[in-house]
Amino acid sequence: MNNPPFRIVFAIYPDMTQLDFTGPHQFFVRWPDSEVIIASPAGGDVLSEGLIFAGTRRLAEIEACDLICVPGGRGTTATALDSAFIAEIRRLGLAARYVTSVCTGSLILGAAGLLVGRRAACHWAWRHLLPLFGAIADDGRVVRDGNIITGGGVTAGIDFALAVLAEIGGVEQAQIIQLGLEYAPAPPFDAGRPETAPAAILAAYRALMADILPRREAEAREAANRLGIGRA
Repeated sequence: MNNPPFRIVFAIYPDMTQLDFTGPHQFFVRWPDSEVIIASPAGGDVLSEGLIFAGTRRLAEIEACDLICVPGGRGTTATALDSAFIAEIRRLGLAARYVTSVCTGSLILGAAGLLVGRRAACHWAWRHLLPLFGAIADDGRVVRDGNIITGGGVTAGIDFALAVLAEIGGVEQAQIIQLGLEYAPAPPFDAGRPETAPAAILAAYRALMADILPRREAEAREAANRLGIGRA
């Protein structure tokens, strides 16, 4: 008797960063023993950075999954205030074998109460918000704490996907998929981390984020207060 496929649910939402979702998705769908489901708060079409992801399922209709993955994006903290969505993330996460995220998706896991006392990764610019939810911020590119596996900012989602595939499908299967997708990164600039980016580049990026920082911090604090943590 064949075992049922490993069910992976991506919980997506408007104004996410599409690569947080599509990067890991590209790897997971290559694993032959998986069933990948795309779900969203309302179901139907989801707009993200000029792209439309059509025909998603309503998250509330998903009975259970083996792994739930939440991407990040500019809409993360606003989505963390969607109590119905957060309740579904918590429901699925509590029963899943693995609870995962990419980038600021860990803030949504935090808002769902799934990261209390757990180490978690996040995009470097927003990692300081994790302790609001009782999480332990970790600057790793892929961080595992028990059944919680989180990836850092955006492109870390691909490394995250390979780490997850190695866990659930074996290292050999993960490497076969890596080879098939020719994932052999060699960026032309060493500016992908604040520790290595030139000072002027880091300052320019911080200036770009300055306008949205107060709103996102306020939304994160409100979500933490709803959780009953609300740390200063």
